[in-house]
Amino acid sequence: MDTLSYKTISANRKTIDKQWLLVDAEGETLGRLASKVAKMLRGKHKPNFTPHTDCGDNVVIINAEKITMSGNKWESKNYLRYTGYPGGQRSTSVIEVLQKHPERIIERAVKGMLPKNRLGAELFRNLKVYAGTEHGQEAQKPTVVNLKEFK
Repeated sequence: MDTLSYKTISANRKTIDKQWLLVDAEGETLGRLASKVAKMLRGKHKPNFTPHTDCGDNVVIINAEKITMSGNKWESKNYLRYTGYPGGQRSTSVIEVLQKHPERIIERAVKGMLPKNRLGAELFRNLKVYAGTEHGQEAQKPTVVNLKEFK
């Protein structure tokens, strides 16, 4: 056997093949959508996945306002933030966020499924979420992905 066959090939910026993917969020459950999109951003669906490198794809999500949630999450789910001052904890319901900025619901769910380090911040920049069917990435010619068939 040749000794080169034993070497592990690690992906780097020059050897990765980044693509643009288009995902339609209409009728999709929030958590299942977010986990599949996080997997695409990370590159775990590719055979040359390397944990310490951005080898994932750029993902464009459209129809963010048409997502679904199971159970009674529309009434009970709240987003918390802290202003930094005493007594500064603020709470916002999902309905309020959906009315003002529907794309932030998906962004927050996907961001929570990415690594909490510099790589995770770099991967999050590869995500574009839009509330309607129009998006600003027509020039990149994204390929449509059906999440029902994506594992």
